[in-house]
Amino acid sequence: MQIDQQTPDWYRARYNQLRDQALQSEHSARTSGAPIEMTDDSVLHRETIPGGWYWSTFVPRGQALRLINTAGNNGVSVMLWNADDMSERYNAGDTIKLQWTTCLTTGRVLFSDMGRVLASIIGDTCGFSDTLVGGSTPQSNLRNFGSEGLRNTRNNLRLTAGKYGLAQHDVASCITFFSHISTQGDGSFQWVKGDVQPGDYVDLRAEMNLLVAVSNCPHPLAPDTEFSPQPIEAVRWQAPEPAADDLCRTFCEEARRGFDNTDILFA
Repeated sequence: MQIDQQTPDWYRARYNQLRDQALQSEHSARTSGAPIEMTDDSVLHRETIPGGWYWSTFVPRGQALRLINTAGNNGVSVMLWNADDMSERYNAGDTIKLQWTTCLTTGRVLFSDMGRVLASIIGDTCGFSDTLVGGSTPQSNLRNFGSEGLRNTRNNLRLTAGKYGLAQHDVASCITFFSHISTQGDGSFQWVKGDVQPGDYVDLRAEMNLLVAVSNCPHPLAPDTEFSPQPIEAVRWQAPEPAADDLCRTFCEEARRGFDNTDILFA
């Protein structure tokens, strides 16, 4: 049956199935005796990103990028492009709908606008990220801190894009890690306090050759009353080869199809 011919009950059942599967997988990822670990020998490069600033790097397929929220900043935004064809980029809408959730944590993947998997989330000690609101802007800084002139994610990502010959239209909505956002009954968004802790980290494994941009600015809905984000650390490391039962590759049939579309590029 074609996807647009499914009934509402089918969609509810599919959502509930994946929700239960996500809860089981998250528990398994947190309690497994053999998690994917970064070792000293696997580290390839370390970088400190000052508060408010941005950084970019190329991450080849098979390597991973760890973002360490050293001081517990309320949000670190990330944008990804296919380094071999930068017209292909992270797509928040497809990432959400193909995995039936806005909760992207260990075991989930980041899809491109071409139905391929850019990166897998192979570790996430915070467990919360925002895929709906997007990064900070001059307008959100004016509202939150009283100044449009402060550094913000939208301009940070545009500056990154320009350095690689990309244009404004190449910067789509980003994902912001270390951000817990709740959707209210009226459709508005609200920050949930208490779930971002100093030392939290997220690991992204590159499933194709990536250009990654990181913006170290607070989430626009964060409760910060002063613009004072602290430095974070970025570590590029060599991840082990995915096992046959790799959580990200086997989580759901939608993810498996995404990997099929991706792996053929490197066959």
